[in-house]
Amino acid sequence: MNEKLIFNCTWGREDPERATLPFVAANIAATAGQEAIVLCTIEAVRLGTTGGTEGVEAAGLPKLCDLMSQFVANSGKVWLCGACTKPRGITEEQLAQGVTIVGAAKVVEEVVGGAKTVAFA
Repeated sequence: MNEKLIFNCTWGREDPERATLPFVAANIAATAGQEAIVLCTIEAVRLGTTGGTEGVEAAGLPKLCDLMSQFVANSGKVWLCGACTKPRGITEEQLAQGVTIVGAAKVVEEVVGGAKTVAFA
């Protein structure tokens, strides 16, 4: 059964472990043939910009720049919260490959449509 999974990521480079773990889990799901999305909110939206994952590394985990590239190559999607990108001045022109800015309505639509959410607190 192919499930749509949305992995929430709220942390950026200020906490590399918490920033990386949602991408680890989402990449496993994508590799297993699941439709996987990492939804970046709050400071995590900075990860979706060109070069935003450079230097984000946590002991014992893959480098986030490599992991995110692998995730996108595995058909994973990275969504940035539109309400979070706006106050940070992040625009479409600044986005890394495979990254899209979405509004809350899109997230709600997917969840109502059956997508399961996974949060890393």
